[in-house]
Amino acid sequence: MTKYATTDPTTGTVVQKFETVSDELAMDALGAADRAYRTWRTTDTSARAALLHRVADLHRERADDLAALMTLEMGKPIAQARGEVALSASIFEYYATKGPALLADEELDIAGQGRALVRTAPIGALLGIMPWNFPYYQVARFVAPNLLLGNTIVLKHASNCPQQALAIQALLDDAGAPEGVYRNAFVSSDQVADLIADPRLQGVSLTGSERAGSIVGGLAGKYMKKAVLELGGSDPFLVLRNADVDAAVGAAVPGRFGNAGQACTSSKRLIVDAAVWETFRDKFVAAAAEWTTGDPTDDDTRLGPMSSVAGRDELAEQVQDAVTKGATVLLGGTVPDGAGAYYPATVLTDVTPDMRAYREELFGPVAVLHRTDSTDAAIELANDSPFGLGSAVFTTDDAEAAYVADRLDVGMVGINTTIKSAPDMPFGGVKTSGIGRELGRFGLDEFANKKLVRIL
Repeated sequence: MTKYATTDPTTGTVVQKFETVSDELAMDALGAADRAYRTWRTTDTSARAALLHRVADLHRERADDLAALMTLEMGKPIAQARGEVALSASIFEYYATKGPALLADEELDIAGQGRALVRTAPIGALLGIMPWNFPYYQVARFVAPNLLLGNTIVLKHASNCPQQALAIQALLDDAGAPEGVYRNAFVSSDQVADLIADPRLQGVSLTGSERAGSIVGGLAGKYMKKAVLELGGSDPFLVLRNADVDAAVGAAVPGRFGNAGQACTSSKRLIVDAAVWETFRDKFVAAAAEWTTGDPTDDDTRLGPMSSVAGRDELAEQVQDAVTKGATVLLGGTVPDGAGAYYPATVLTDVTPDMRAYREELFGPVAVLHRTDSTDAAIELANDSPFGLGSAVFTTDDAEAAYVADRLDVGMVGINTTIKSAPDMPFGGVKTSGIGRELGRFGLDEFANKKLVRIL
């Protein structure tokens, strides 16, 4: 049965299908990566960096075509799609320019005789399991540091963006990647399990749901493979009593509704102090109302369709569950008539712990507003979640900002800003939001052998 297909989310029409590879071809991809590793690991770092430079250049040269594929396959508004391609290029460029110095040997200050150093070395062939919501960026942040390090990659992309997966393969091929260094593979879930079990594979990185992370992490543990898991998020956005409300609204609205709310680090739970509650609420709803749905191929569209009708329907069920149990809809909340996976910008309040919207990730354009009476109450509510990815804290009081940042159970805190990915800053979370870090120097350490060399 076909597992990979391009489906236009504006209409629900299947545009093109791609067959899952055979078991033999799945293992051939791993075999090619394993063979390539033996040479790639000893290739001079400058040559590996040169490959990344060329991949960055090709992203920029092909930006319009790459962005158009993203808009076709997952509905991202074209202006946002171009922005993602630019970000992906910057990640390859960062590791090409800054990465070699980050891989330099670290001399240790030891008590004994002689010298000791730590060398950052590759570990082998890796499997990447990537999602559809940021189809170029997610690949870049996994692939760039690991190719620079000397690892090789087998890449399973999401089943609904196969043309983008092939476009990424073309970028690596045309940049001059040796055979087997990077291999796209349209594999099934059963084949993923077989790849992880194979002794030639040394690690696996997954970005996806908690359910998928639990399965992949379990397999990695069973077979003693290193795993990095970047999973869900339900990021709190705290607006404290001393906040600049206009600045908070200006960050919260795009932070929630960009990419149709389909981002792990979207500002999903807005926790607002009573002192500024009414002002923030009214301004936020008014600004959110300007994010009307439209044709994602139009440069002026900010809110396109969700990636699939199934995803849209799941979101609608979560909203309806909240409304049935007493939540208040301040904006949106109704599935529009017509074809496609569209859902309007929606704002809920009066959401309580018995509702799905309180604890589940809302992976779409729905914001939940909570009112609190103190900073400590805001922290308690922010931490009352199984997730711990990113967060934002808006306040003009520096001491209060530091106090809150120290107490939030998350992997990333933005003070008067939302968390935005950048090549030189680490990305990752705690609790069910995942294990490990990507980007920056930390992205070079996850699938590395930190080898001690002792010299007398």
